[in-house]
Amino acid sequence: MAVTRRSPPTERVVRLLDFFTARPGERFGLSDLARGLGMAKPTCLGIVTELVAGGYLVRDPRTVTYRLGPAMIAAGRVAGEGFGAGEVAGRHLERLSARYGATCTASAVSGDRILVLASAGPGRVELGQTYPFAPPVGLMYVLWDSDEAFRDWLAKPPAVPIRLDEAHLHRVVAECREHGYLVESLTSTGRRLYSLMAGAAADELPAEIRDLVGKLVSSLGERVYLGADLAPRRKHAVSLLAAPTFDASGRQELVLTLSVGESITGAEIARRGAELVAVADAVTAESGGRKP
Repeated sequence: MAVTRRSPPTERVVRLLDFFTARPGERFGLSDLARGLGMAKPTCLGIVTELVAGGYLVRDPRTVTYRLGPAMIAAGRVAGEGFGAGEVAGRHLERLSARYGATCTASAVSGDRILVLASAGPGRVELGQTYPFAPPVGLMYVLWDSDEAFRDWLAKPPAVPIRLDEAHLHRVVAECREHGYLVESLTSTGRRLYSLMAGAAADELPAEIRDLVGKLVSSLGERVYLGADLAPRRKHAVSLLAAPTFDASGRQELVLTLSVGESITGAEIARRGAELVAVADAVTAESGGRKP
């Protein structure tokens, strides 16, 4: 007969994680956790300290409370690979990537983070890579959502200093909703911004990084081409194209991207944009969603 050995220290870790997952979105101080779990505070502190170090919990230095961290999100996504819109998107993006020899991704907002769910093609993006969901990062994740979701994102404390040109930003929103996709210009600024912020929380960026990124970014939506910018026969430096998928309630669910990384004509941009929208529509339909 097999002998089953239990590990009390491991059992305490599992109980602590179960405590958080049973209370989604909530934050707890050390005393609350120790009391709720029936643990001694020093024992509880040792566990949460290790979980914070591993990214499974996040400690808010202002309120001295804890919440589930991005490593838990990534682990959950990987464990659930083969299910949901992310897996559906991955299959479609493989074909789109092969057509253009380009990197394609599917990502979504989870809490206050942007999470990469699928990647295809050369230069694959790491599954589970996260970015702060706070201005100036995250515009494309609310462009095709409700006006309320857009306002909520805009009201978030910015990850870095920004300037807001409301008239330009509203033109960006209106045109992207009309065309169904976004065209991001190719600039060294955009690349440096994402590389600096990858994996970091909006409120954890060191002051020197915030200042540097603030100098790189001038205003929200500045890297998005508007229709008037794109002449059919003239070449334009394009970083990527992005299009949304929708869930069963008609809310924006994923953002699919097609990397370009070179100068192409306005006509070619329109052709690739239409193909990306078609892929996004197929993902929406196959995953049980509907366009609003």
